[in-house]
Amino acid sequence: MQYRTLGHSGTIVTNYALGTMTFGAEATEETSHAILDSYFEAGGNFIDTADVYSAGVSEEIIGRWLAKRPEARDSAVVATKGRFPMGTAPNDVGTSRRRLTRALDNSLRRLGVEQIDLYQMHAWDPITPLEETLRFLDDAVASGKIAYYGFSNFLGWQLTKAVHAARSQGWNPPVSLQPQYSLLVRDIEFEIVPAALDAGVGLLPWSPLGGGWLSGKYKKDQRPSGATRLGENPERGMEAWKARNENPRTWAVLDAVAEIASAHGVSHSQVALAWLADRPAVTSVILGARTTEQLADNLAAAELELTADEVSRLTQASRPETGVYPYGPMAQEQRSRKMEGGR
Repeated sequence: MQYRTLGHSGTIVTNYALGTMTFGAEATEETSHAILDSYFEAGGNFIDTADVYSAGVSEEIIGRWLAKRPEARDSAVVATKGRFPMGTAPNDVGTSRRRLTRALDNSLRRLGVEQIDLYQMHAWDPITPLEETLRFLDDAVASGKIAYYGFSNFLGWQLTKAVHAARSQGWNPPVSLQPQYSLLVRDIEFEIVPAALDAGVGLLPWSPLGGGWLSGKYKKDQRPSGATRLGENPERGMEAWKARNENPRTWAVLDAVAEIASAHGVSHSQVALAWLADRPAVTSVILGARTTEQLADNLAAAELELTADEVSRLTQASRPETGVYPYGPMAQEQRSRKMEGGR
């Protein structure tokens, strides 16, 4: 794997991170520890979790693994998140100082660490003043409870507002943003990627395989069944079967991925991950796995080098669908300028 800085910070992480949303839900503690072992044996050093994953169980599983492996505890860069409900009361959710004080302390306890390397706001909070959240995060850095902070699921204007608000107050700015990003979900390239590049913020894409679609496991017009996420629930979240199956773009992307995978003798997943890992602003791609076999296949993407023509084919096949304005070709032309002048 490659080493990259975590956004504009000096901390080094591998370009593939281990996502742990499956821990305590789709993967038992024994399997989860085996996945962690395999990831670190492959050279990885970046673990991503959240307090809401299995209601804190994911953090606890990671904490017990770190306690048994002091060498990994010293080298691991551990990221977690707070924002979503951990109870039913009004103050059990959000990014207020009160809520985050308790959430951060609970995450530290479950993980069994004195400092969280990257503490992320799991989503925008429309109720809490942004300055309240940012001041808490700056105080948490100053106290040593966290090394850095970042965001997840923020829009471009939200990220930009947060960056400039922090800088104007002399507070530590964010170093990362965790958005959904894949060959099937590229709309972040219109506003979020430019905002991240402008701020020097590193992107940590989640769902890089589009909820399993880019692994090649689904077939056109064949409703999924069996022990897969869509097989168990075809209407699951943003990757629901019906909408994507009926979209011709989905199958144009999957056909391109399949042909390139066949040419290299690798899995579909490796092609999709290799394309994403080299996109502008991307620091580390978050891999989620139910088994060590899935993880091993995904990590093999680090060894795959796509040709310029293959990258171009994937990029063209997966171009986001746009209206005329403000992201259509003529609208983009309005924002461009030639060095030599003229149109």
